[in-house]
Amino acid sequence: MTGSPSELPLNHTVPDIPTEIVSEEEMALIEAAFVAARSSIPSIRSPYDFHRNARSIQSITALSKRSFSGRTEIDIEDSGDFASTLKKIKANESFLHRFRSKKGLSVTDITATEWCEKQMEFVLLRAKRKTTKAMKAGSARHTNLEEEVVKKVKVRVKSKEDIWALKLLNFIIGANQLLFQGLTRELPLIGFAEGVWMVGVIDEICMPATETNMNPKLIDTKTRVRGTLPAEPQRRNGRLQLMCYKYMWDNLVADNFPSREFYKFFALNPHSMLSEEIREKTADSGFPADTLDDVVRFYKNTWTTLPPAYDQLLLR
Repeated sequence: MTGSPSELPLNHTVPDIPTEIVSEEEMALIEAAFVAARSSIPSIRSPYDFHRNARSIQSITALSKRSFSGRTEIDIEDSGDFASTLKKIKANESFLHRFRSKKGLSVTDITATEWCEKQMEFVLLRAKRKTTKAMKAGSARHTNLEEEVVKKVKVRVKSKEDIWALKLLNFIIGANQLLFQGLTRELPLIGFAEGVWMVGVIDEICMPATETNMNPKLIDTKTRVRGTLPAEPQRRNGRLQLMCYKYMWDNLVADNFPSREFYKFFALNPHSMLSEEIREKTADSGFPADTLDDVVRFYKNTWTTLPPAYDQLLLR
């Protein structure tokens, strides 16, 4: 007697159905082929044009030519449209997404773009900016100013969580120095503004000497090759830099630091155990932390003790 399918025994034989997992890279190729196909439809004028433009669609079949090792064997005539399409897709991405998706937008990126957009484009696409003698002298001057009030200690890091934890710790230590001593220099900032993660380093912050004003003053130090005042474009660029720092500062004071988005954007594990050396440093500094999430909580709590920045910014 033949039973219904639901009455079959549990050990019945099911024919093996071959399965194949498509990787993210292959999915990107498939999507690129569809994009190329859609863009080619309005330009078809003859059967020859259709055959030529359809090659991007035919390239999808190349995915079935893979060997067991996972390699994809694509015909030479099929690969041309894919390469050009992928280049077009990458070219349409913003510079922010292409070059700062895992680093964050720095205040220097903003000021460098305001100074010369084309120069910034060349730096991103071609090569790093050449370091001149004047730039080296400026860096040395900033280092000397920092060493007047800050004692640096070398710490070894073992993971990207360690790297970000160290940046946050440097801010916490610098903020405490500002509150207790009234001055700190080279203070790192990590904040979220207008939907973008931003990073920066403030040259100097000091607390006012008067009791009527308790708002810290942000200061930016500019070095000059010549003993003359900078031109207006240079002063404007410096003012823009300070205004960006003030915007970030006031935003963080207002408790605008979404922790989950921070971990997601920079691909960080909040529960990752920090290196032993960093854990020892945090304990010695008075805020013991075992994980990155512990450091982030200390970072956010530190901002609750700080007032908004003074409206008057100092460029010197």
